[in-house]
Amino acid sequence: MASRILHRLRHALTGDGEQEGLPACGSEVEEFPESSELEDDTEGLSTRLSGTLSFTSHYEDEEAEEGAAPDGTGPGRGEALHPELLSDVAPEDGEHGPPSGERQGSNMLTRQLQELWRKSRGSLVPQRLLFEVTSANVVSERSSKYVLYTIYLIRAGQFDKAPATITRRYSDFEQLNRHLRRRFSSSMAGVSFPRKRLRRNFTAETIAKRSRAFEQLLSHLHSLPEVRQSTEFQQFFFLDDLRAAQRLTCTGLSCEALATWTNAYRLQDKLGACRSGHFLLTLAGLAVCHQELDQLAEAHAATGQALRLLEAQDSHPLLAPFLQAHVHLAWMLGQDKREAEAQLQRLQDSGLAGPQPPTLKELLIKQPLP
Repeated sequence: MASRILHRLRHALTGDGEQEGLPACGSEVEEFPESSELEDDTEGLSTRLSGTLSFTSHYEDEEAEEGAAPDGTGPGRGEALHPELLSDVAPEDGEHGPPSGERQGSNMLTRQLQELWRKSRGSLVPQRLLFEVTSANVVSERSSKYVLYTIYLIRAGQFDKAPATITRRYSDFEQLNRHLRRRFSSSMAGVSFPRKRLRRNFTAETIAKRSRAFEQLLSHLHSLPEVRQSTEFQQFFFLDDLRAAQRLTCTGLSCEALATWTNAYRLQDKLGACRSGHFLLTLAGLAVCHQELDQLAEAHAATGQALRLLEAQDSHPLLAPFLQAHVHLAWMLGQDKREAEAQLQRLQDSGLAGPQPPTLKELLIKQPLP
């Protein structure tokens, strides 16, 4: 269409139109106006776009579109036009857009669909964790043979430089499923669990199918708020690590214990279980192991995080041991310890802490885990 317009302009400027018996302007131009071609094509384009809704899959794109300045500045190169912008484009000179009533109805439909989309998307639970079975090994013991699955917990949507891992067997998943069904019967009604098989339990096909099923199971359970926050779900992930780390710490294997405490910390952090007594016990284990390995700054950071969690909880039994460890580590690092000393003194004066509170390591040794 543009080439025909340029061609006609060249003829008008060079006078070729007059040689062919067509005047450069006059009744013939009125009979075939250039705007009529533009109008016909634009009307077809508007018809094709009027029923198209394009929704971005990222919140940032939506916010950028909603926050665009209403100064007529269009989207940049490679960006999709917002449906409301498409329907509100003013017609060019000589063009005739759809009737105002039809255009208003189209706008209302577009707004209603957008509002419905936003509401439905807002009701979905964002998938913040990915559960990936990275390996499955057949383990043969004296009286049993089973498959041990290694599952990585990775934050979605970003580079996770510190993924957490667990190793579980089929019986562990089965126990989790049984406990959750007993407590959350309505939420678990539509959850399917891979059944036991009498034969071919150790074939590559069966292991691969169960691996995918376990990934889907954990992702679905994590999407249910009441299940995700339950003790059964959280302890499935990190209780074994806490027991192993406590045992290693008590036997003096600080390096091995530190790795286990660290993985337990990452698991609880990813699962959002950072307000429980288990997490405070994890911070105590990290502080003890870092200090015994002469990693004083890391130990000081662990006690500092615990004290922030215990703020305004003067009666908590772990507060005085954490304060005592924090004061000692600050003194060794040459850092300010006056605030922690004053808080510890207030606890002792009020009778909430004895003159010699137990150390964090003594608590780790004496603290039983379920």
